[in-house]
Amino acid sequence: MNFDLHIVPFSRRESFLAISLLPAAENRKQGLYLRTVRGGDDKFGEAFLIELLNRQNEPISFEPVASPDHIRLTASDSVGHADICLSDSRTARFRSEGCGIRLTFFPAAYDYAYETHPDSWEVNSFTHGCRFMLTRLAGQMSMEVEWNEIKSSRVTADFSVDALTNMAEFAVEEYMTVMTPRNENEWETFDDAVGSVREDYTTWLNSTLAVSERWQEARELAAYITWSCVVPAEGCLTRPAMYMSKNWMTNIWSWDNCFNAMALVRHQPELAWDQFMIFFDRQDESGLIPDFVNDKYELWNCNKPPIHGWTLAWMMRRTDFIKEAQLREVYGPLSKWTEWWFTHRDNDGDGIPQYNHGNDSGWDNSTAFNNGIPVENPDLAAYLIIQMETLAEIAGLLGLSEESSQWRRRADDTLERLIRHFWKDGRFTACRSGTHEVSEGDSLLLFVPILLGRRLPEHIRTALLEGLRDESRFLTSNGWATESVSSPYYKPDGYWRGPIWAPSTMLLVEGVAAAGDEELAMEIAERYCRMVSRSGMAENFDALTGAGLRDRAFTWTSSVFLILGHEYTL
Repeated sequence: MNFDLHIVPFSRRESFLAISLLPAAENRKQGLYLRTVRGGDDKFGEAFLIELLNRQNEPISFEPVASPDHIRLTASDSVGHADICLSDSRTARFRSEGCGIRLTFFPAAYDYAYETHPDSWEVNSFTHGCRFMLTRLAGQMSMEVEWNEIKSSRVTADFSVDALTNMAEFAVEEYMTVMTPRNENEWETFDDAVGSVREDYTTWLNSTLAVSERWQEARELAAYITWSCVVPAEGCLTRPAMYMSKNWMTNIWSWDNCFNAMALVRHQPELAWDQFMIFFDRQDESGLIPDFVNDKYELWNCNKPPIHGWTLAWMMRRTDFIKEAQLREVYGPLSKWTEWWFTHRDNDGDGIPQYNHGNDSGWDNSTAFNNGIPVENPDLAAYLIIQMETLAEIAGLLGLSEESSQWRRRADDTLERLIRHFWKDGRFTACRSGTHEVSEGDSLLLFVPILLGRRLPEHIRTALLEGLRDESRFLTSNGWATESVSSPYYKPDGYWRGPIWAPSTMLLVEGVAAAGDEELAMEIAERYCRMVSRSGMAENFDALTGAGLRDRAFTWTSSVFLILGHEYTL
């Protein structure tokens, strides 16, 4: 499998390193860059510009071909080629034949470079919060490092081929504090490194959910993106974490992780459990979990919806890995997360928790928030009902019969409140908390309560299913738009005001199946998988054309494709 470096970064499992082809931008020239995804999505992390050189040390154009285990750069004038491999989680290996390679680092702040040992230079990057060790392995190494009072103003490393072998080889190692230099015999051959990476990816691919033969090429891409987006447990990351992307969405958000856990649970249950529990490791005493976390920090200004009880119940039905130890580990944190909503997000005291911002729902700019905040939304009540039912089940399995009964009673009471509060004139509505002013627009978000399935009265299920089948509203040839295509608020690239998303598709496919319409569930899964196999694993998609939008190498898109392909189209 090959992929386009303009769209999909080259990386590997449990590494912060990535390589991308980047367009020109302010203070950045167009080209191929070695990057680090440390520090979250507030910076892009390009560390070194990678160029090929002719015999006169002049940059020459090249054609890149990327596969999961290495990149081949072929010089356009046929003078030679170079290969790049991430031989381990912290090391980028470079090898060239017939041409040289130049790495250019663009210093800022207090960044500097100096020679640590013969043939080894450290680049200390305050900008990226890490250090890089450049080590010559074969051929010649030439460094140009200019000093400007408190930093290096220029760092250029040229690696030229050996006169006899016509080869050059070097390594770039990323680290935080100190690094013990490797002896010459400690370096594995480049070909062995490529083979090791290939084996690691192949193992992951073989553990990836099976899908229809029609989707095999897309399955490989989904497997590569999910494999390559795992970063190690480090800093604020208490467990190995699957980032949303190694483009620019370089965090793990507290509902995105659920869909990735679901795709892993059948064949990699321990890693799935890590994805599910990582936010509960960071839980505040109040019960709140952060909106997102990366290796450097976590954000608490908003949060994401409580789909965790629904996710856990889904996972429990598909693995025997979740036993008493896991249930005891999660029961307290999930209980606190549930209570947080009723204690801290019900300002008018009506028993219906609210979202204080669109971001809290995960549907950031949905028209459900058109009339201002805070907003009482039926999806939130539905999630909490399912979460309390899951807690009731877990409490029962742990022998906590009284707590189990309490959770079940609260779930039943919230279901009654949900219907009484939100079902108006044959549809669910959203309203400003305390005013009951109904929000404008026609958002798919208001159909999420179908997750409750047969718990809902038949007339409500029927109305929701009719709305989801209406081709003049949400249903397109690619699946469900997030805002009705007939709405005055619909925008083809309007984020949650039109485009198709993986989580909305996953939730509603499961919802219509739970409501008894397996045929519609299978049809939407088919349309979604067909669109993704054509357009790639984008953050979201134009609902009418199916074109990929925004970040186009997204893990929850990959995971939902794999789940729907496995569960509904095999």
